[in-house]
Amino acid sequence: MKTITLVSGCYNEADNLDELFRRVWAVAAKFPQYNWEYLIIDNCSKDDTEAVLRRAAAADKRIKVIFNMRNFGHIRSPCHAIQQARGDAVIFLASDLQDPPEFIEQFIPKWEAGWKVVAAIKNESEESPLFFAARRLYYKLVAHLADVDLLRNFTGFGLYDQSVVELMRASEDPYPYLRGQISEFGFPVARVPFVQPRRRRGFSKNNFYTLFDMAMLGFTNHTKVPLRLASMAGFLMSMLCLGVSLGYFIYKLLNWESFSLGTAPVVVGLFFIGSVQLFFIGVIGEYIGAIHTKVTKRPLVVERERLNF
Repeated sequence: MKTITLVSGCYNEADNLDELFRRVWAVAAKFPQYNWEYLIIDNCSKDDTEAVLRRAAAADKRIKVIFNMRNFGHIRSPCHAIQQARGDAVIFLASDLQDPPEFIEQFIPKWEAGWKVVAAIKNESEESPLFFAARRLYYKLVAHLADVDLLRNFTGFGLYDQSVVELMRASEDPYPYLRGQISEFGFPVARVPFVQPRRRRGFSKNNFYTLFDMAMLGFTNHTKVPLRLASMAGFLMSMLCLGVSLGYFIYKLLNWESFSLGTAPVVVGLFFIGSVQLFFIGVIGEYIGAIHTKVTKRPLVVERERLNF
């Protein structure tokens, strides 16, 4: 019998885990021809998540748990869990129930038909319309600038054949961008559209910094366009400044007595050029930071304990 490994990362999700297990095993019961296991990695939760996981793992040996030594972030921890999965197929879903487990029923037939990657595409969401519109704009922008054909509105929720997971392990990326990796590998992707429900319990662990971090990761991993824009903008600004300087010089020669430059254009020009320079220094800094992260070769996570392995 083939094995399907479900994978979730969690942090302070004690209120959602019981319902998550109930809904996941309800789906698994519809596919008795497979062995099922559920691997959950806890990112050093501060609530009762650890107690809930220990109780669940003691009651059901199909539930495997990894407890991290500390909080390693929302990118590294789930990717580490996926790489530990040994099932013939690996299904990743969020533990906050915003990735509906019922869609797993649509993943498995596509995998049986030969698809190595089945991706759930979030075409609609019950979250704030403004926030969802901003997400879609970001995905569209990154997909347009990227060197590969990135999946739009893809959060990582989906099924991955073990051959795809093997490539993830082989990449040894210390800060992997899962969504981009799937596109880089080049496997044909079966798409399953879904509507993301609103979180019913608890609070989202994402904030402006974590979302910005993931957004910059998408840019630095898959496009050099911002760096090229910095070079081109610097050249164009230098040509513009040279043209304005020559214009002022000629006008001053023709109207020596009556023309007075004043300080306003100088001040505005200095602030404008300074802000442009600061912006592109920040862009370059993001790329340097990405290089620094990769060359340090830190482990994705450090584990404290494993259950049911």
